[in-house]
Amino acid sequence: MSQRKRKLFLGSKVRRLREQHHLSQAELANRLGLSPSYLNQIENDQRPLTVQVLLKMGSVFDIDLTDFSEEEDDRLVAEIKDCLEDPLFENEKVLLPELKEIVTRSPAFARHFLSLYQSYHQTKQNYVGLAEDVTGDEAVRSIEGPQFPYEETRDFFYYQNNYFDSLDRAAEELFQQEGMTLGGGEGQFIDYLQRKHGINVIVDADSERLRQFDTRSRKLILSKLLSLRQRVFHLAHQICLLEQASRLDEIIAKARFTNPESDAVCRVGLANYYAGALLMPYETFLHKAQQERYDIERLQILFNVSFEQICHRLSTLQRPTSKGIPFYFLRVDAAGNISKRQSASSFHFARVGGACPLWNVHEAFAQPGKILRQVAQMPDGKTYFCIARTVSRTEGGFLMPQKNFAVGLGCEIAHASQLIYAAGIDLNDKEAAVPIGVSCRVCERTNCSQRAFPPIGKRIHINENEREFLPYRFES
Repeated sequence: MSQRKRKLFLGSKVRRLREQHHLSQAELANRLGLSPSYLNQIENDQRPLTVQVLLKMGSVFDIDLTDFSEEEDDRLVAEIKDCLEDPLFENEKVLLPELKEIVTRSPAFARHFLSLYQSYHQTKQNYVGLAEDVTGDEAVRSIEGPQFPYEETRDFFYYQNNYFDSLDRAAEELFQQEGMTLGGGEGQFIDYLQRKHGINVIVDADSERLRQFDTRSRKLILSKLLSLRQRVFHLAHQICLLEQASRLDEIIAKARFTNPESDAVCRVGLANYYAGALLMPYETFLHKAQQERYDIERLQILFNVSFEQICHRLSTLQRPTSKGIPFYFLRVDAAGNISKRQSASSFHFARVGGACPLWNVHEAFAQPGKILRQVAQMPDGKTYFCIARTVSRTEGGFLMPQKNFAVGLGCEIAHASQLIYAAGIDLNDKEAAVPIGVSCRVCERTNCSQRAFPPIGKRIHINENEREFLPYRFES
């Protein structure tokens, strides 16, 4: 019932749209061919918004009907809920239904709140850095300082649904204009850099860096330790830096980062985004993904890229006129540290503590190279279909340790039937869903046997004469 209500009762959105166009209820009702009382009931969530009425609204206001999706609201709710777990707010608890109502009625206010909290968070980080400068504690300063630019950049990508239209289309246009071929290897990019920019590409086994561009000699030096697929990606990355500099500046300017270092971090992230879009042009890639039922290993063969690159590209297919499945994507190491995370879905990643141990992305390390499948349910009732697999990298040489990661990709259960990985799984069996959370510090589940820490704001009940199966018992 809750899933049905979440999708169809959109009274606040209807009211907000009407007020933005300065219309009375009677005027809008007349345009929609409804009675004022019927529209009043819709706006007050006493009647659901039917498909017929929704289509009429789309024609009356000339809007994208995806604007009525509650997915963006869910993302804002998750972000604000995470912020409210800060001890700063421990005396002013906001219940989830109240928070959803606030976000639905005023998403602009919700975004302003997040912006203010992020400014507060940075001020706090700056204070810690200043204090450590005074005390000379290098260890703490190294932990607190450098992480914030990456967090701020990740948030920016998250709020953009991990999609940048101008960059994506620019990459697609270049691919078509130059007659490039899918999986064509590094030759076509090396030739393009020489013809268009007079740049010589050198693969050097003695290079101390993976990629180095000398602006004076017009030489791009790539390490021989890079695999062929990695070299191709670096070449596409360099093309972006050379040709899309002004477009990168525009996107970064709109982000309005509070930390100057975030500009540089974002520029690298955007260039990586462009590189993926150039190797896997949007419309072609989306068509092939749908044709292959999102079979990642099949797509690897077609586009000659890595498993991780396919997963990341799948999480970016959110062109308004041609959307793919909204996926989340992440990469973690064996210690549970998240080094990459992007999401076009409403799936929310942890800001506090590690990820949920019940999530299959951790189990992947126990079965290297095997794709694991999982139906998982978050505390808010949303169910996701998740796949995970390990990926490895070698830098070359006996003393160079192998890098091992687990890559996770997932979507809401409503889209799972489109995936080849759902074959043989009963997607309607709610009892089979694994109950996971964002992280122990903010998870509301009180009956989890895998809980590592008590949630923030909960008092632990301790009785020395009792020992229960659950690691923590909380006071009501």
